[in-house]
Amino acid sequence: MGILEKISEIEKEIARTQKNKATEYHLGLLKAKLAKYRAQLLEPSKSASSKGEGFDVMKSGDARVALIGFPSVGKSTFLSLMTSTASEAASYEFTTLTCIPGVIEYKGANIQLLDLPGIIEGAAQGKGRGRQVIAVARTADVVIMMLDATKGEVQRSLLEKELESVGIRLNKHKPNIYFKPKKGGGISFNSTVTLTQCSEKLVQLILHEYKIFNAEVLFREDCSPDEFIDVIVGNRVYMPCLYVYNKIDQISMEEVDRLARKPNSVVISCGMKLNLDYLLEMLWEYLALTCIYTKKRGQRPDFTDAIILRKGASVDDIPLGLGQSRAPAPSTARSGWA
Repeated sequence: MGILEKISEIEKEIARTQKNKATEYHLGLLKAKLAKYRAQLLEPSKSASSKGEGFDVMKSGDARVALIGFPSVGKSTFLSLMTSTASEAASYEFTTLTCIPGVIEYKGANIQLLDLPGIIEGAAQGKGRGRQVIAVARTADVVIMMLDATKGEVQRSLLEKELESVGIRLNKHKPNIYFKPKKGGGISFNSTVTLTQCSEKLVQLILHEYKIFNAEVLFREDCSPDEFIDVIVGNRVYMPCLYVYNKIDQISMEEVDRLARKPNSVVISCGMKLNLDYLLEMLWEYLALTCIYTKKRGQRPDFTDAIILRKGASVDDIPLGLGQSRAPAPSTARSGWA
């Protein structure tokens, strides 16, 4: 039985198993096995040829945004409107066959926007160019999930499932669990909160499934078995996602209002150029970038050339943003305009 068949069988067994106290250990083991097989599926094949054309895009600018979605939802049109890059657009599916990069210039920052080929259902299993698309998406700082407003709920659930299966966690934080394998001493389990989803026995069963018999585990928050498995696997990517519903000119005002009120969502129309400015504002907020302006002592500040840093960065990070030619000595850097 191949990996795909094993994954399918486990998913079916999970679906038909009732969730209760009597089955929680069985379900925990099934989820651990499922995560293992999915990880194996994503490993590059030894017989695979060179990387697909158009996917070796060098990361540039102050941030990278991945534009993903099903074919023909308006990604190429959006890229053309937001940047000076022309990406082929048409009303039929699979117009974009390679990764098309563009640059959004906003508030002094250069934001790299990648128009990725349309994801189809089953991309995580290698259909189409799904694996390559998802691999590029994992390198982004923010994901823009472009959805057709006329069928957005169906597309959104399918895309979330595809990204979830390859270790991309959207709008979630990393579980606050301390996990450290050891050479001996068995499994040490502790928690600083009351656990309602995981027990010590279930944690041990999951660890044994991964052939881990000596480890230190500390739960600092009430986490699910899936979140604990994510900590064990360790290659999960946690990133913010903006759900962008395009083609709102084709639905009723009541439906537009309903979609606009959903968390992490923006409604737009690329065809009519509606609400694009608000989308840029939301994107800036999700990227958590800030503009830093410098001045030499005794001179006025230079507001023409900003240093773009992540929010929360310290003065020690500023030389990295300045580059070698403009970087001051850290000992001479001061906060404020003194």
